[in-house]
Amino acid sequence: MIIKGKPVADAITQTLQADVEALKAKGIAPKLKIVRVGAREDDLAYERGALNRMKTCGILAEVLELPAEIDQETFVKELKAVNDDETVHGILLFRPLPAQLNMDEIKYVIRAEKDVDCISPLNVAKTFDGDKTGFPPCTAQAVMEILHHYEVPVLGSDVAVVGASLVVGKPLVSLLIQEEATVANCHIRTKDTSHYTRQADIVVSAAGCAGLVKGDWVKEGAVIIDVGINVDKDGNLCGDVKFDECEPKASMITPVPGGVGSVTTSVLAKHVVQAAKQLNGLA
Repeated sequence: MIIKGKPVADAITQTLQADVEALKAKGIAPKLKIVRVGAREDDLAYERGALNRMKTCGILAEVLELPAEIDQETFVKELKAVNDDETVHGILLFRPLPAQLNMDEIKYVIRAEKDVDCISPLNVAKTFDGDKTGFPPCTAQAVMEILHHYEVPVLGSDVAVVGASLVVGKPLVSLLIQEEATVANCHIRTKDTSHYTRQADIVVSAAGCAGLVKGDWVKEGAVIIDVGINVDKDGNLCGDVKFDECEPKASMITPVPGGVGSVTTSVLAKHVVQAAKQLNGLA
């Protein structure tokens, strides 16, 4: 079964539309502020998708575009202004930032209550602690939304997560453990990643390496979630998983494109609505 992201995104959106209408009836208009430095094409592509999703959900959205050469002091001043804007409930800051900006300082500046994509150390801690008032990274949460929507058993399952970034791999491991899965987290220093993936009931690849997960890396009946977004030698968008090899063996598999990526903006919208509720004492 090829499990696509659109039905998941649509289900989340339908719920959010009702939530947004209820908030607006109370005089609260959920609003996202996107903070972008420069104009990287991948940022612009995600921005377009995010703006479209917010519009569909009824959420207000604005973009603060800052010059690529902006200095640290000016950037912090701009970010603090967004923090202090009472009409803004969620802040999405695109990463990576230019080299002259110090993320180690900036991550402490962004207001945790509005940090809807888990930059603040407080939200990182809440993600690992299982505190539902925090905001896990949108992509990691999108994987969980897909597993839940398609009723993939997580409790008691053996899971291999390939990739150990703070954006997907590490927080996803924590989210899976909180639902009582047994998780192996493979990374660049793992001696034999295929040893772990072959034993897994669920394989999630978020390594950013085209064709990494091959057909002989997975067992019959495995559920495969491909988070990777890569470009192959022919210039085509592809994931981390060799789809043609793995699809015949998998019980469920996500495509690229059309899989996890299409759910991520819905999770972002969900976090904005959650933030609006929490900031107004409604959650």
